[in-house]
Order: sequence, then structure tokens, then C-alpha cells
Amino acid sequence: MTSIYHNPRCSKSRQAVQLLEERGIPFEVVKYLETPPSEKELGRIVKMLGMKPEQLARRGEKLFKELGLADRDLSDQQWLAILAENPKLIERPIVIHDQKAAIGRPLENITAILDSSS
Repeated sequence: MTSIYHNPRCSKSRQAVQLLEERGIPFEVVKYLETPPSEKELGRIVKMLGMKPEQLARRGEKLFKELGLADRDLSDQQWLAILAENPKLIERPIVIHDQKAAIGRPLENITAILDSSS
């Protein structure tokens, strides 16, 4: 099953949905701002992405600055908790396909995981 962590207000996220539709790939849409992923789910996602939880945070987001996250030394578990509590901070879109994940910035990241499984 393919799923996309989607924010309909984000143009890159909408482009990722369009890419999946154009390829005829059935997928589940997770509107992560409405139904935030749990810490456990985020942990699974970052593992598939091959990155640390801190790297999943949108550093340019106003909330990132308000929470003073740039100046804090946090553990992976603390980052997962912050991201689960503040889904607005999660980088987007994230597509999961065949146990692989990619952040769709640029969209070619998504194309790469789709092509690798065909």
C-alpha cells in the first residue's frame, strides 16, 4: 500500500498527489495536520527515510523559532514527541511506497522510490 502524508494547502504536496494519480498508483491520503502521526509512527517513518527525527522538522516554520528548537539539544525521542505534538513542523509531503519513504522536495525523490519498486 502506498500512502502520502499530505497538506492540501502545500503545492508540493498537491503535486505529489497528482504524480501518484498520473501513475495510476492507488494510495491512502493521510492529512497529517488533522490526524497527526504518533511518535511510534514518526519513528517508523524516519527509519524508512534514513534520517534523524530532527531532520524531519521544517526549520523555516515560525513555530520552530517560537519553540526555540534551533538552540536546544534534544534526543531523537524528544524530537519525535515534539513533531507528534506539532505536526505543522513535519516536512511534507512524505510518500511511503513498498516499505520505502521519500520527502517530495524535490518530487524526483518520490519518483525514485516509485521507480525502484517497479
